[in-house]
Amino acid sequence: MNSVLLDTSFLISLSDPARPHHDAAVAYYRECVRRQVAMYLSTVVVSEFQVKQAINDLPLRNFVMLPFNVDHAMRCGLIIRQMPRDAGDDRVRVKDDFKLLAQCDCESITHLISEDASTLAKYLDRACETGLATTKVVLLRDGFDAAWFENGQARLLP
Repeated sequence: MNSVLLDTSFLISLSDPARPHHDAAVAYYRECVRRQVAMYLSTVVVSEFQVKQAINDLPLRNFVMLPFNVDHAMRCGLIIRQMPRDAGDDRVRVKDDFKLLAQCDCESITHLISEDASTLAKYLDRACETGLATTKVVLLRDGFDAAWFENGQARLLP
């Protein structure tokens, strides 16, 4: 893991100890800080998070702010054109997910951490399968796994 984009569900889990995946979010956050992995925070995510909680509640000094720019918008349009959303998925939600996928692609972000397996992870996996993306998704529901920081290599001995 060289760089990571944090999605809204990650931020919610990080900031709320009552969330089921809070411990995993905290562990990934701490390990990214410890290993100096760039943690990108998209302005798309900031707008979603701000709906229910102030973004200033988060440790912003440890995040790299990533504005949604013209090159991201152009890439997003191409991804949407080549990979339409599933019929049952919310149009607005999926459109924001595709914006994050485009940012990962344009900025060569290696990983995305999320709690959202039903849409964001699904579309990112699909984009990778079709050659539209290379970013790997890390799901909080799977718990913390240090192997993500070691190119997938698990330690043989504790």
